[in-house]
Amino acid sequence: MSEKKLYEEGLEEYPRTGIVLGNIVMVAWVTVGTIGCRFLNPIIGWIYLAFALIMVGLALRKLVCRGCYYYGKRCALGWGKLAALLSKGEDISKFGTGVGQKLAPMTYGLLTLVPLVTIIISFFIDGLSIQKIIILIFLLSFSAHGSIISRKVNCARCKMRFICPGSAAK
Repeated sequence: MSEKKLYEEGLEEYPRTGIVLGNIVMVAWVTVGTIGCRFLNPIIGWIYLAFALIMVGLALRKLVCRGCYYYGKRCALGWGKLAALLSKGEDISKFGTGVGQKLAPMTYGLLTLVPLVTIIISFFIDGLSIQKIIILIFLLSFSAHGSIISRKVNCARCKMRFICPGSAAK
């Protein structure tokens, strides 16, 4: 994958306002997911939170971001800069070939699936409540925004849109 396959009209760096908004949504998604897991058991909530922080904040940054064009720069969520603090960069030609590209969709899927399942199970154990329904609605809303709406918008403006296996704008 050469420099020629980059989307030339893509952003050099993403605007700070979008990065802040995207991270607020991500934090809200993980917070609501943690609350949803806690409906079933507080320990499950803590495990979920630890998983989210480790996978999203550390592991995926080291496994996915190192070969990205935005490594060391402001990507859609600003994680290119975080990745540069955590690990050494690699050649862009290696992007999309590692285990990170397989782990990323599974990780983000689990961020919704685990609390969804725990909330549904808690319905059967403790019954319905307005709090559970509200958390479920927020969980599905943040998940849809993060995995569909913002992904489509951000991928459309990304220099890596033709290279990235996870691009929603091919």
